[in-house]
Amino acid sequence: MKNRSSRTPLAVLPLAVMALSSHAQTQPVTSLGETVVTATRVEQPLTDVLADVSIIDRSMLNRSGASGLADVLSRVPGITLARNGGPMSTTSVYVRGAESRFTAVYVDGVRLDSQSTGGATWNAIPLSQIDRIEVVRGPAAAVYGSDALSGVIQIFTRKGEAGFLPAIELGLGTHGTAKLETSLSGAHGSVDYALGLSRETSTGFNAQPSANPDKDGYRSTAASARLGWQINPAHRIETTLLQNDVDAQYDAFTPGRDDHGLHDLQALGVNWSASWSDVYKTRLSISRGKDRYETTPSAYLTDTRVTSYLFHNEWKLGSSQLTAVLERREDTLSNASTTPVITDRSQNALALGYGLRSGAHTLQLNARHDDDSEFGDQATGSAAYAFAFNPGWRALVSTGTAFRAPTLFQRFSIYGTPSLRPETARNVEVGVKYESKGHSFSAMAYRNKVSELITYVSGPGSCINGVGAFAGCYGNTASAQYSGLTLAGATRLDKVALGASLDLQSPKDLTTGKQLARRPKKMATITADAPVGGWKLGAELQLVGERFNNASNTQRLAGYSLVNLTASTSLTKDWSLMGRVDNFADKDYETARGYATGGRKVYVGLKWAPQ
Repeated sequence: MKNRSSRTPLAVLPLAVMALSSHAQTQPVTSLGETVVTATRVEQPLTDVLADVSIIDRSMLNRSGASGLADVLSRVPGITLARNGGPMSTTSVYVRGAESRFTAVYVDGVRLDSQSTGGATWNAIPLSQIDRIEVVRGPAAAVYGSDALSGVIQIFTRKGEAGFLPAIELGLGTHGTAKLETSLSGAHGSVDYALGLSRETSTGFNAQPSANPDKDGYRSTAASARLGWQINPAHRIETTLLQNDVDAQYDAFTPGRDDHGLHDLQALGVNWSASWSDVYKTRLSISRGKDRYETTPSAYLTDTRVTSYLFHNEWKLGSSQLTAVLERREDTLSNASTTPVITDRSQNALALGYGLRSGAHTLQLNARHDDDSEFGDQATGSAAYAFAFNPGWRALVSTGTAFRAPTLFQRFSIYGTPSLRPETARNVEVGVKYESKGHSFSAMAYRNKVSELITYVSGPGSCINGVGAFAGCYGNTASAQYSGLTLAGATRLDKVALGASLDLQSPKDLTTGKQLARRPKKMATITADAPVGGWKLGAELQLVGERFNNASNTQRLAGYSLVNLTASTSLTKDWSLMGRVDNFADKDYETARGYATGGRKVYVGLKWAPQ
């Protein structure tokens, strides 16, 4: 493998972010009225949100040209990824350096999770069907229950709007990548709709150059549907569906064999929203998330179903807001490695919330009680406070607790330990934020300590579970601390939009004192976008520090820097062209030892969308 990696100039990033902050301070103008739903499950202005939040809208996704959702998320402050090959291969997303399973993931309010691997299957979520993403960094178990130890990521599909809006996009890229997307959205009377269908194929590249000489391509067929009926001004019924079928080649343990991973991902939800008065609203939701994974020619099959029932109540009392939520979650795992083959559990919960905005003061309190069918009572809480000490500026402080119940595979598979206990977390953070008419700056410092951390213990005498080379079992053997500082800023110089972020983090195993595997201590992004001669041009610099591939910190992964370029233009009123070059300098780097990342990648897309 050629070696073009180099140490990254991360030391310059604090200056870049602080420069954006300084420019923002000189322009005290009014904030854009963007809203966020995910932080508290209640729609609220971004300026009122006390959590550390990032928003990715449709225009950003259109310009990304990326094939994988994780590629887009890795450019968000506080997030990094590790991947075993191409965009449809096994992918981990680390929020604030925490395990991938510590982030709760939702699609239009539908919970996605795998009870075999733990956490969402990032490589199976189709980027083509996404309209908006909200990222909440920091524990949110007091709102969402199990799993939200490091954050929540909610994905929204498109919602129909007035008119009739068809669109078709054709794209071609490196590694034989071909993409076709079609969509149709609109509204007629009290009914709105949005439908999407996409097909993407790629011949891929050799994911493991030193182990298996074949190319590892993929095929993905994704669809989404969102249908709404506004019965009257006070009542709305909506159904949502996201489906993706993936056939991805991968390298297993037999060189020369054509191994395939077949993924069937589905998120289905039905919602009834009602405004009973000017001060009282309710939302009733029933949803099911499905994650089915099968390999061939080797025989392995695992199937997770997460069924949820939600009754959300919201009261507005002057400058205060109260919420009360009843929620039930049912997890079912079908896996030949577990005993019995089909295992399940359930959680019933009551969650309460109180928010107050009064003058310069903003307060948010949340408490939740979960009754797990296996582990009994689990109580979590959070408190956040902000003080607006200057126009556009706020100082914030918050604390919260969280937990994650062990997966059914961790307890009942041949590698499982039935007596596993839930992982628990305690987080504190302080920060400062500035928001004013598109200019922004934030500095957030945090410390999240996780106890009863579940790890896989292998080796002679470790336990009696497992077979062969993988003999071992899961155990509550460690504790971890995720601490760090995130700086982010955005501003505009004439027609040039600038953005930058810097993360200084320390994801550490407190038992061994070692840095947690595949997570860097430093990472940063600088972006610039500008209109030039009828084109919108963008440049992006990603910097990622060195990491270790293993828990013992003996396998070092070098840091890397990537330059990504974008360009888009309107050819006519209805036709547009976009292009993207990722890894412009063709840097050779790894996010997981032994797995290639594909080098320079070019993508060109042509879109028809009648205006």
